[in-house]
Amino acid sequence: MSETLPSGQRRTSSRRVGRAAFLKKVQKGFTLVELAIVLAVIGLIIGAIAIGKDVQRNAEYTKIKNKFVDQWEQAYNQYYQRAGVVLGDSQTQPRLMVNGENYKREAGVVSGGNMTEVTGPGAICNGSFAPGLVGETTTLKMREMFSRVGVRMPPGRAEGFEDRYVYLDTNGNPQEVQVCFRWNNPGKAEGSGNVMVITGLTPDLARMLDQMIDGKPDAQEGRFRQMNVENGTPNGPGAQWAANNQIEMGAKTADATSGRNHDEDQVMTVVGIYKMNQ
Repeated sequence: MSETLPSGQRRTSSRRVGRAAFLKKVQKGFTLVELAIVLAVIGLIIGAIAIGKDVQRNAEYTKIKNKFVDQWEQAYNQYYQRAGVVLGDSQTQPRLMVNGENYKREAGVVSGGNMTEVTGPGAICNGSFAPGLVGETTTLKMREMFSRVGVRMPPGRAEGFEDRYVYLDTNGNPQEVQVCFRWNNPGKAEGSGNVMVITGLTPDLARMLDQMIDGKPDAQEGRFRQMNVENGTPNGPGAQWAANNQIEMGAKTADATSGRNHDEDQVMTVVGIYKMNQ
């Protein structure tokens, strides 16, 4: 609609002008700059989420080291201070080996001599032996031993499962760490002495623990190393942990390159050996 002005001119109604302006505004699209900004923000959000997962996982691995592995080492050392012998050793006839009270050898020999081929007295676990120790002689009374000398075990997973800790692997599947103690004879590939056996370690967790304990992730040297990996040449290069997070649980191969790498797979685990000071 329009109206006639006194001079004979016509004036377009404000309604029509407003509608035209509205249509022009609606038809206006995004500029390239605006699209670039939106895409950049989306990329930052996605990157922050990915980085956040890595930060959270590293924090969880550090917690496993500080709140579980370190506390079990402290409990072992407290047992030695209280009892005067290592875990499970005889206080009247000490043999300086884990579970030494059950050590048997030929008549007249208490310990010492050539022990390269000697069968150890068996590992000490709690409740049930760790998966990495299947087939070995195991004493299932660690809780009783610690309680007898008044040493409190770390909280672990729960009451009665203090020797275990549950975490998520890189694919979001649950994994369970478990500790046992045993004596390694001098012929063991990973070295001799009293050790803590830690099972249920994903390769990235094992490498991070090795880095924090020894200063470098070397599978064959230092206090923390991979089970059944022999010592290398003195002063020579070390060895990588023979597995990675792209290999699924139950895989027949554990080399550093092959694996299915499916998101639904549970990541394979390795066994770590942590040598004790006593």
